This record gives sequence, structure tokens and C-alpha cells, in this order.
Amino acid sequence: MALALVVALATTYAGAWATTDRYGASRAIAWLEADTGDLHRFPARVVPAGDTPRALPPGPALDLAEAWGVDDPSAVLAATSTAALLVVHDGRLRVETYLGDTGPDTQRTSFSSVKSVVSTLVGLAVADGAITSLDQPVTDHVPELLERDPRFARITVRHLLTMSSGLRYEERGTPFSDDARTYYGTDLRAVALDAQVTGPPGERFLYNNYNLLLEGLVLERATGQRVSDLLAERLWQPMGAEADAGLSLDSTRSGFEKMESGLNAVPRDYARFGLLFAADGRVGDRQVLPEGWVARAMSRGADTGPNPAYGLHWWTGTFDGAPLPDGHAMAVGNFGQYVYVAPELDLVVVRLGDAYGDGAWPERFVRLAEHVAAGG
Repeated sequence: MALALVVALATTYAGAWATTDRYGASRAIAWLEADTGDLHRFPARVVPAGDTPRALPPGPALDLAEAWGVDDPSAVLAATSTAALLVVHDGRLRVETYLGDTGPDTQRTSFSSVKSVVSTLVGLAVADGAITSLDQPVTDHVPELLERDPRFARITVRHLLTMSSGLRYEERGTPFSDDARTYYGTDLRAVALDAQVTGPPGERFLYNNYNLLLEGLVLERATGQRVSDLLAERLWQPMGAEADAGLSLDSTRSGFEKMESGLNAVPRDYARFGLLFAADGRVGDRQVLPEGWVARAMSRGADTGPNPAYGLHWWTGTFDGAPLPDGHAMAVGNFGQYVYVAPELDLVVVRLGDAYGDGAWPERFVRLAEHVAAGG
């Protein structure tokens, strides 16, 4: 009996590995839990940088020991599985530290911090008129949702961006759960169209990756472009990225970008993205983001949704027990991928890693901001 069980498990595992290009469940079985090496498993589409990267000159070194109140900041970084830490203040790199196999030219995956990038693309599409407003019903662009459930007519683009769409999302840790389907699926357009309404929109915050997949469908149909092309033309190149990025795809056959987790970029370019929000959407004298978009995306209250700690795919309030100062915000991804923005200080902190570590990163970002505000 035991031998038969071992043979059956081995056969299942081998079969899963042989079909990872066809079935999301096979990926969940073969690849198991997500990790920061997933950017090498999924196919990806190149997001080319432009010819004129934004300069990030070195600035005066910032004393992490004093800011954090520790004797050895390098020990903190090592103990928390940090891969890169960058601090940009007044447009200058005051900290740039890499650990392990990561260097300035190493692509690191975003996980959910890409959600802040996706909401930015939505804002650009609204400014361009491709999406009429954040209050446009999703079904204006994805009408086939109505064929399954007329309640989809009430869900707007804003509801998707504020994680208040009323769609079901269950994380059960199985190959067939919503978290596995939206992460490992090989046809994420089909997964998006299979989303289930369970309640009225606008009332309840539920962190939900179906929202991002539907945002991808809306962007594709509203703009007539692949999301990776839209990202390159409207954001990556205008913000002055120094290196090509990649957007992971569900599969080569489907070719739909992994909207919920799949940006792969070098650390300095994550910092450049944060600098756009620190400068109200400008690069020098050029307005890259729509005027007013930064304040809307990073706001708390009526313009966002039912969670006062969450804006338009930006964390804006207390996170992991650390209250963020008013006006500060974070893009956050699994295993501790952070882009922290303090606009009034012209300060951006990027932390990338292979684990959350001790969970104290939001607190460290706040202490860094306080240190800089005090003249450190």
C-alpha cells in the first residue's frame, strides 16, 4: 500500500511537471508555493526602456545605524533576507546596498507591488479618454460578464482599484483555490471572466487578485494595446527607466500579462517609479502622470474606498502595525517588496528581498523618514 501511494504521488508530480505550460493546477503542484524565483518560471514580455534614463547621482551617505537605532545595519539586512535597499532623497542615492546574488543590474520581481503600477496605467488611460472615468462600469469594456451575472453592472473601475468589488476570493492553499487560479493560471483572461460576485460593491475591502485581472482586460480593450506596450510607452520610458523590464505572462499561448504580480525590474527603476509619486507625477519639468493623480491614488477617504489604509492600489495607512504619516504611501509585494514614498521629503525607499524578515520594514521606513526630516 505504501509503495503504491509513493508511485501514485510520483506519477502525479511527474505529470504536473510535464504540463506546467497547459494547466495552472499543474504549476501549483509542481512549483508549490510562490517564491522570488518565479520570474524565471513564467514566460515574459520585454518592456523596453528609453534612450534617456533619469539620472540618480550619489548623495551624502545616510546613517542607517543612527536612523534605525542599531549597531550594525548590515546585520539587519542579512537577517531579514534583504536583497536590495535603496534610499533616494532629493533625487540622489543616499543608500544603495545589495546582498547575495543581487546587484544593480539584477531584475527582481515585484509581486503585488506591481498593483501600484497597474493603477497608474488606469489613471493614464482615464486621462487619455480611453476609460471615461473611475466610475465607469467594468462591463462597458467587458460586457460578457453580464451574461453570467447582471450584478456585474454595478462594479466600476474604482471598485476594482480599491479592492471593494464584491467578488469572491478565497485563499485555501490548494491548486484550485482562487489565489492559485489567479497566480498560476495559464489563461488568465478566462480566469478573470470566471470571477464570481458574492456581495454588493463598495462596501467591503477584500484583497483580491480577480480585480487586477479584470483591470488588465479593461486596459487591453479600452486602449487597444497590450498592457506591456502601454507600460513601456506611457510610463516606463517617460519616467526615465535605465533598463528594460519584463512583464511575466500567464503562458506563451495566451500571452496575457500577470497583472497581479508580474513586473520584473532592476532596483533603481523601482526607485524611479517611486520618485514619480514623490514629485507629483513629474520628471523635471515634464508632467508624466495626470495632474492630481498622485493625490487621488495615495489618498484616504471618499475618493478611494472602504479601507482607510488603502488608496488606489497603494497602502496609505497602518500596515503591519506601523501607522504611516499622512501623505506617505507604500507599494507592497509578497516576501517584502516595498516602494515607500514620502512626497513632502522627496524621499523614496526601495526594499526588495526573499522574505518579509521580521515584519518591521514599514516601521523602519517611517524611522528613515523621521531621520531625514530631522536633517539626517
